[in-house]
Amino acid sequence: MQDHRGPDTTKESRKGPQHLETIDVPHLYTPGSSLTHLGTLLGRTELRSSEWDSVPLRVDQSLSSLPRITRDSVRQYLQFHPDQTVRILHAKVAQKSYGNEKRFFCPPPCVYLSGSGWKLKQEHLKATGLAEASCRLCGYMSLDCTEGTQADTFKLSFEEQSDTRMFACAKTLYISDTDKRKHFRLVLKLFFSNGQEVGSFYSKLIKVISKPSQKRQSMKNADLCISSGSRVSLFNRLRSQTVSTRYLAVEDGSFVASARQWTAFAITLVGDQPSAHGDYSVCEGYICYGCVVQLVCTDTGVALPPMVIRKVNKQHAILDVDEPVSQLHKCAFQFKDNNQMYLCLSNEKIIQFQASPCPQEQSKELLNDGSCWTIIGTETVEYTFSESLTWSQGSISPVPVITALELNGGGHVAMLELHGENFGPHLKVWFGDVEAETMFRTPKSMLCVVPDVSVFSGEWRWLRHPITVPLSLLRVDGLIYRSTFSFTYTPEHTTPAQPRRAGTEHTADSDSLIDTIHQEFTRTNFHLFMQS
Repeated sequence: MQDHRGPDTTKESRKGPQHLETIDVPHLYTPGSSLTHLGTLLGRTELRSSEWDSVPLRVDQSLSSLPRITRDSVRQYLQFHPDQTVRILHAKVAQKSYGNEKRFFCPPPCVYLSGSGWKLKQEHLKATGLAEASCRLCGYMSLDCTEGTQADTFKLSFEEQSDTRMFACAKTLYISDTDKRKHFRLVLKLFFSNGQEVGSFYSKLIKVISKPSQKRQSMKNADLCISSGSRVSLFNRLRSQTVSTRYLAVEDGSFVASARQWTAFAITLVGDQPSAHGDYSVCEGYICYGCVVQLVCTDTGVALPPMVIRKVNKQHAILDVDEPVSQLHKCAFQFKDNNQMYLCLSNEKIIQFQASPCPQEQSKELLNDGSCWTIIGTETVEYTFSESLTWSQGSISPVPVITALELNGGGHVAMLELHGENFGPHLKVWFGDVEAETMFRTPKSMLCVVPDVSVFSGEWRWLRHPITVPLSLLRVDGLIYRSTFSFTYTPEHTTPAQPRRAGTEHTADSDSLIDTIHQEFTRTNFHLFMQS
């Protein structure tokens, strides 16, 4: 196989024999999986069919009308990252509404828009002569529709926050009993007020339930259990009134009870005793009542102290229950180092509440309304793209998403397979500022040739450290889709040469020395890492 390089690489011929390392078992990595184990695609949901037919670009479109994408322009993008990011937060499950009732999704789906690219896009629209009122971002959110279903839409009203992010939430979405689906997705449609479409963005799959299960959960219903390391939301309803719903949130570094925004927390099982450094060891498994857990804000990293999670029944904390915690269960959080003290809200403040023991039942403690929380698993999906090289008037949809990478081979013929959704023939894979030869297979699979490490540095043969480059997808019109993956070139450590016997003459000239160094770096082990 020929060596494939980026468009601006030198054409220096290689000397000496070429070595190839093969990997017998393809290495498959997924976000969040261990980097030292082979991952799998188990648990992935069925992906939607490609929407490439709706893309305004055609295969026979004249290439002369498209912007020329160069290494310099991509390098400039990588330096400044004028991105546009769409982040959707939503619950993992939704309770079905029956008859005329409307059980609004709780917590409500939220949308965050961030990145300097949004301001740049608006400035570009203004430069074309549009008034400021025509450059505002608008959006609608609804359930994805299937044949025979009809979903209401919620108009989003974006407001700018102190951290410059734009925020909106869909407060009145629900799923009726006429919709017989067991799973659905949310659809976010964004556009500017002049009518120009930005694109459509989908949530992850949401499971439909009729009501919270009060039975002891088994592993057959693992999707309703809450595992260590997953994300959750906590909310409280005083006297079960919807208007009094408060969400546990973090604002300005402090825990608050917010009526308008909610925070996703990573919930982890921790050991009973701290280490010598004061940290608690993190455990795997499902969260069960009676276990010690810790809640960490996924945005800021602010954490509550370790607490024991307790089941709540009729405003009593049950102390002798050890069953798995399930979606939409009522629970309480008892501070580990303060007996009978529980996490509680008072108006918008988060305080500690001292429970009262029950004289007749020692396994129960009496709580107040503010210390009874409802727990639910949450999901986050994020799309990042940049129009800085195109300023296209068309939609950025469908947005391609990489979910896993599979590496085969090594050295000069390493091939990388991309798994995901919404792939198309108009996409090219880029390793940093280097375009890779890309082959489209299906809407869920693409192949590319891994560029040689030499294209990333003119002094490549003297490098003695790994090189990490981000992976991106570029559409033929210059639209950049940024991924959460990066690729790392790691030089293989070879066995030191044995000392020469006395009298042995040094016969290697400078060319053979360069060949030796070259072979060391082309016999490469590759590793895939998630970007932080």
